[in-house]
Amino acid sequence: MVQLADKDLISIQETRTLLKNAKKAQVALAQLSQGQIDTICEAIKDAAMANLERFAKMANEETGFGVAKDKVIKNYFASQVVYDSIKEMKTVGIVSTDEAKKIFEVAVPMGVIAGLIPSTNPTSTVIYKALIAIKAGNAIVFSPHPSAQHCIIETVRVLKEAALAAGMPADCMACVTEITMEGTAELLKNKDTSLILATGGEAMVKAAYSSGNPAIGVGPGNGPAFIEKSADIALAVKQIIDSKTFDNGVICASEQSIIVEKESQVAVTKELEKQGCYILSADEKKQLETMMMTPRMTMNPKIVGKTAVYIAEMAGIQVPPETRILIGIESQVGHNIAFSREKLCPILAFYIEDDWQKACERSIEILNKEGVGHTMIIHSRDQQIIKEFALKKPVSRLLVNTPGALGGVGGTTNLIPAFTLGCGAVGGSITSDNISPLNLLNLRRVAYGVKELEEIRDTINSAIDLKPTAKRVSEPKLDQATEDQLDRVTDIIFEKLKNQLNI
Repeated sequence: MVQLADKDLISIQETRTLLKNAKKAQVALAQLSQGQIDTICEAIKDAAMANLERFAKMANEETGFGVAKDKVIKNYFASQVVYDSIKEMKTVGIVSTDEAKKIFEVAVPMGVIAGLIPSTNPTSTVIYKALIAIKAGNAIVFSPHPSAQHCIIETVRVLKEAALAAGMPADCMACVTEITMEGTAELLKNKDTSLILATGGEAMVKAAYSSGNPAIGVGPGNGPAFIEKSADIALAVKQIIDSKTFDNGVICASEQSIIVEKESQVAVTKELEKQGCYILSADEKKQLETMMMTPRMTMNPKIVGKTAVYIAEMAGIQVPPETRILIGIESQVGHNIAFSREKLCPILAFYIEDDWQKACERSIEILNKEGVGHTMIIHSRDQQIIKEFALKKPVSRLLVNTPGALGGVGGTTNLIPAFTLGCGAVGGSITSDNISPLNLLNLRRVAYGVKELEEIRDTINSAIDLKPTAKRVSEPKLDQATEDQLDRVTDIIFEKLKNQLNI
């Protein structure tokens, strides 16, 4: 046998083998009962819960992103909270019955899921995707981001070991260990991949959708937060800061800009400064802009998940040591306007508009440039304005009076707990849902006959034979010859229609 030496070829071969084995194993998984599937999911959850801190530290140390204690919370959310949200779901066999309509539905697993894992939320995303894939009766093959491969591989190993002990067929959970672009491309395009569950950068999501296999992907977040004048300003600012500093802002649903009405500018600015934000001068803003984006106007990875003080030092800006967020006053939106873009770190743009209508227009402009279909946040006590925003904003989730990062994933709201947030058709996604096991299965609908062909024919005959007899008062009176002619034409039309319908 020829020994492979090329890393790309090794990666491709490993991926093909994992997919082939997963496909065989999934056939056995699909034969398990709901109780057996639920036992496996509980074991996955328990294994994750036993390693919350270890996984969090591993992710933080390997990537350099975020805050270890916040990653513990994310791991808890991905395990216990997600598990609690899905444990009562029917995902095996007959899942619904409508006696009146004589229809019942059978859950059908999709097969093998390709789980792309980002570096920003590595261990938590593995836990989440493992739970929802297995719950829906699917096998899953993980593809780690190269900069987080060790913590991802270890997380998969631990979860798989627990799942096997609970009765999961071997090879229903696997992870690529030789990571190359070619190997990832093979995972996306291989005929044994049934569905791609893509969480990551925009380029990766586009690759998933262009692979030829079904895919659920999410685009970038760039959610604006509007603090409307009726809001509790102190609470709104607190929630925005809580969100933007949580894990140093790496959750894609976190706020990227603040929009206020002119009459609220002073009050909001004072509250931001009071709670530890630093308002950049015009010169300082220019300094920061030079290193926020790469020459290709993509996010500079060196600032992702770092603290505000660390980023300020990188840019040569002196800020107080307790600074929590860097804020730049902005008036433009565009691809080359760094502050108007997605920033997965504690940096916010600050827009001042004349009134709430202008704020509405500005938020739409921001979203249409980047982040369309994802998330927006509004802080307000005015229900009518909230409804106006709900009706017009091109987002899949409008969050009201809550932190964006934790609200979007279902932590501080009653949205479905998830780390993959659909952006809808407007955002280039197949769904606008927070992704759950129900997005990872098909429904086979079993429908009993309830009528015969003769009944359909009789119904159509009755509908066709009904001719209007009453005349509107405003109709002009026709002479008898004209009326007879119209009746003949009408009869001809109805006769032709019957012939076309084969009645």
